Amino acid sequence: MTKDGAKKRIEKLREQIENLRYRYHVLDDPKVTDEVYDSLTRELKKLETEFPEFIDLNSPTNRVGGKPLDKFVKVAHQVPMLSLNDAFNKEELRAWEKRVLKFIPVDDAGGFHIEYFCELKMDGLAVSLIYENGNFVKGATRGDGFIGEDITQNLRTIESIPLKLRSKLDYLEVRGEAIMSKKTLNKLNRVQEKLEKPLFANTRNAAAGSLRQLDPLLTAKRELDFFAYDIVRKTQDGKEGTPLTHSGEHSLLRQLGFKVDKHEEVCKNLGEAEKFIKETEGIRKTLDYGTDGVVISLNNQTLYEQVGVVGKAPRYMIAYKYPAEKATTTVKDVIFNVGRTGVLTPVAIFEPTLVAGSTVSKATLHNMDQINKLKLKIGDTVVIQKAGDVIPEVVEVLPKLRSGNEIAIKIPVHCPVCGGGVGKRSIGEKSSSQSTAYYCTNSKCPAKNRRGMQHFVNIFEIYTIGPKILDRLKDEGLISDAADIFTLQKSDIDGLERFGEKSAENIINSINAHRKISLARFIYALGILHVGEQTAEDLARHFGAINKLMNASLDKINSIENIGPVVAKSVYNFFHAKESLNYIKKLKTNGVEILREAKKVAGKFKGITFVLTGGLESISRDEAKANIKRLGGSISESVSKKTDYLVVGSEPGSKLPKAEKLGVKILNEKEFLSMSSR
Repeated sequence: MTKDGAKKRIEKLREQIENLRYRYHVLDDPKVTDEVYDSLTRELKKLETEFPEFIDLNSPTNRVGGKPLDKFVKVAHQVPMLSLNDAFNKEELRAWEKRVLKFIPVDDAGGFHIEYFCELKMDGLAVSLIYENGNFVKGATRGDGFIGEDITQNLRTIESIPLKLRSKLDYLEVRGEAIMSKKTLNKLNRVQEKLEKPLFANTRNAAAGSLRQLDPLLTAKRELDFFAYDIVRKTQDGKEGTPLTHSGEHSLLRQLGFKVDKHEEVCKNLGEAEKFIKETEGIRKTLDYGTDGVVISLNNQTLYEQVGVVGKAPRYMIAYKYPAEKATTTVKDVIFNVGRTGVLTPVAIFEPTLVAGSTVSKATLHNMDQINKLKLKIGDTVVIQKAGDVIPEVVEVLPKLRSGNEIAIKIPVHCPVCGGGVGKRSIGEKSSSQSTAYYCTNSKCPAKNRRGMQHFVNIFEIYTIGPKILDRLKDEGLISDAADIFTLQKSDIDGLERFGEKSAENIINSINAHRKISLARFIYALGILHVGEQTAEDLARHFGAINKLMNASLDKINSIENIGPVVAKSVYNFFHAKESLNYIKKLKTNGVEILREAKKVAGKFKGITFVLTGGLESISRDEAKANIKRLGGSISESVSKKTDYLVVGSEPGSKLPKAEKLGVKILNEKEFLSMSSR
């Protein structure tokens, strides 16, 4: 075949394959067969191999063409991807309409002439697609609405996303929902089950996880789908402009080759919109994709600017959410967690129950007023509800199912963390809205020690939990102290606002990966007064096991090299305090494994103690310490009569004159390196 003939054949094949893709994946045309599609694709691939000069990035053969990524690149949205305010009943819908009408001018007859557009709210992952000169060039996740992640390679694998538009435009930005069908989810979970891997809870989680695979080949295997619902910006022949109505946008999206859900309707008034909501609720469980509500917007898009945006949500659009999914379970216990301000939060522990696509086993009860309002007892059968990403809550008690063995819930007399007294105070300014909060009166309660908890997770290297996340977990009553972190499950976190399935999974994976810890780092993580990293290592090396340290006498601790009487007393007091013993026991019970300290290897620095001061140039301080330990030496943080050598770098501090006064041998960096290398 000549080069000119190959070029024409390639162009015709691409056009025909794209047309078949559009008919099959967008128009759902059953006449299109896989055999014909595959045969034409094989021919095109063969010609592109023989004539590489005609390869096109957006050729149908290049849907999975990228190499695995190391990480996703951040990308800023030119127009923010706004979130929607929710309505849960007719009253809230009418209140929304009332607010909207304040911004719309009356017509000549003194009334308002507006119509609404209703469409399904898909349960997937919102993404943005950008086309230049009719070609797909970039796709990104919503992220925080302002900055998302570039997932172009993965979006190319979705057959219902056109790589070339059916009409050539200068520029187009389209937004829509990437989803996984229920049928595909079932197939995927059967594979996961055979491989003994965790099952996906629902189609939304599966779609989100699939699009965040670093290897596009893995995304392609997940068979995702895409529904377009909005045109953000369109430029043709140098002129910008989008359809005047939202319904017109949907029509244009179909013309351009996008798949748009057929369940939509232009409504003359809110009553018609409410009718659409009711009809959709009746069929949504029969649909092959997840949907949790209906999006209602002003159809006339020329009104959008004057109606405006509040915060991150547009006024001209609202999401009506269907009632939360409910399930029944039995309350096994009610525990009280202590927040960072000392407030005791009751948490219901119940039989693990599947609701709204995830298994939950606990729910906050907020306060005793809520318990009294529900008339809840331990042992009760209760109704729990969970709507999508909302944390589970107990909404009803079923008293007729009581056996008579239920137990009343009482506020603890003593703080469950430190044993201190429990007080109470009123919360809320107005008497009608006041509630009673119970709190630990001990100002030194470990549960209030925010810095201590952050120190703990840092030493355990659980870096996915920062200060704000710690505060949030405590405020929600999910944890009282660091030991509770090791009881957390993904379902406890992914329902919290601004926490997605992926971030929850990352946190839990990090926790599980760091349950094992060396004895030295465990001692350091406990935050004992006067005990730094080096002292923790000295204690670990001397005792070898946590139980031996816990049972050591004050004299025994004081006899350890580099440990003075003040530090020894602090260590002894800590390990003989009841709350400390309970805390360590709790950590072990919750799955923390403390590794025994390896015996110190004899070396030429055995019995020699070093102190370092100032900055070293050719070696880091950590490397210098590692060399000393490797050769059997000890490191102290302070200069004393027991110090053998002070290693001095640039700009030494007060340790140098003290060492000179005590007659300690002083080494410069070169002398130390020579000594440690011999």
